[in-house]
Amino acid sequence: MKKMTKIFALMLLLGTFFSCANYKAQNKQDPENDIIIKVPAGFKAVKLAEGLHLPTSVTWDDQGNLFVAEAGGGLFPKLLAPMRIVQIMPNGTKMEVANLGESGLEPSLVGITWHNGWFYITHRAEDLTGAVSRVNKAGKVELLFKGIIDNQDEHQINDIQVGPDNMMYVSVGAAGNSGVVDKSIAPWVKKSPGLHPRPCQDIVLIGRNFETPNFMTPEEGDKVRTGAFVPFGEATTPGQVIKGVTLCGGSILKFNPENPMGTLTTHAWGFRNLIGLAWDSKGNMYGGENGYDIRGSRPVNDVIDASLRIKEGMWYGAPDFSAGREPLTNPKFKVPDSLQVPIYINDEMIGKNLGFVIDHKASGLTPPDPSVVLGKHEINSSPSKLDVAPASWGKMAGHVFVAEWGDLAPPTNPLRKTPAGSQVVSINPANGQLETFVSNTKGKGPASNFGMAGKGLDRPFDVKFGPDGSMYIVDYGVMTVDLSKVPPFSYDVNSGVIWKITKTDK
Repeated sequence: MKKMTKIFALMLLLGTFFSCANYKAQNKQDPENDIIIKVPAGFKAVKLAEGLHLPTSVTWDDQGNLFVAEAGGGLFPKLLAPMRIVQIMPNGTKMEVANLGESGLEPSLVGITWHNGWFYITHRAEDLTGAVSRVNKAGKVELLFKGIIDNQDEHQINDIQVGPDNMMYVSVGAAGNSGVVDKSIAPWVKKSPGLHPRPCQDIVLIGRNFETPNFMTPEEGDKVRTGAFVPFGEATTPGQVIKGVTLCGGSILKFNPENPMGTLTTHAWGFRNLIGLAWDSKGNMYGGENGYDIRGSRPVNDVIDASLRIKEGMWYGAPDFSAGREPLTNPKFKVPDSLQVPIYINDEMIGKNLGFVIDHKASGLTPPDPSVVLGKHEINSSPSKLDVAPASWGKMAGHVFVAEWGDLAPPTNPLRKTPAGSQVVSINPANGQLETFVSNTKGKGPASNFGMAGKGLDRPFDVKFGPDGSMYIVDYGVMTVDLSKVPPFSYDVNSGVIWKITKTDK
């Protein structure tokens, strides 16, 4: 299978937990599909559709028809497939509904939801900023808004969902690993030199600047200092104010779908790369967040990834607090000096340490309460999209199910030795207990690691419960690390799969 390289569309993203203790796992392969999916007793896994190109999300129309979004795109879009909306028939066959290759929209198509006769989607605009559009079944496209500068890098505008209040909610990734633009996102910086994180309200900086080689010039040995919340190569000063904007990164934005720009506002912010959004029947809101990496100018040796309880108006602490919402000044988050760069305030070197970049008190920011952590996922497991089990799931009704996309070591964590993620987990909101629900029988990591691509989970990115009460898992497909590439990743063409999990004990 031909490898696809230099994917700009994702790192969508750009971690394993204990098996369920309260039920016996079904380890036997399905002879019909020869799959290696492991699910609990009382459930069955089948492959509904395959041959999809970088699928990211599913949604259903008012008649219960299933549609999937294909991400499309790449660093060189003309070499890769277009963004598409594809209908999946009950027998697994595929029918193209909308091809967005000539629409003026840029990849990746990450989120999709059906509302009042339209597909609402998240993507990049022609200037590569984060954007939202809507598309009807005839292929008509209407751009609703664009201009989220954070999304000119690897972290995109992600999920889009209609909330219980009939407002539209979108999750927005923040630029960079931890508040500072650096070499780890060089391909994106070279395409959009002005990209940088933008806060949702005015903040005051500590003035920490990180000295690195200047990858924007050909001069050998050229050094440059870059501060937080500014473009690459710009230093900051103590007390410097960064103005907040509406189109901010690391946020959840919401709007009335009938009047997007007139109603667009911030619901919550201070996330690193929030991917998925969901609500339970009581209106409680949850999110899945990709945590910090050990890379770039400000590497963070975090101890968990997290799914979160979402509270309106709250600042969630990134880039100064961990996934568990602890201050990054705690020594346990420090990486070896060999992986850090020199840090300066004004022209004085202050060593190599993981201090705050925001003056929280001067900025009027309250440190986040760790109780907002819903589930503690294995570090680098990459919690992504999620959903809440319906009443038909009996004792598991109300549990939150989260797709763990998996790790990208060693580029994102040179200290990692074993795979993480590539599974779906369940979380009991009452006590935070997290258990593996869907995984591979062969062990931890993507099925392709065992030569079983397409027969097990590789990169589960979305999990949704359909109108029929079944669970649907969107598997993005085979993605491998290739350190000879920039970015260092390769993708297998048309390796995406939709898995369907059904109850057998009605």
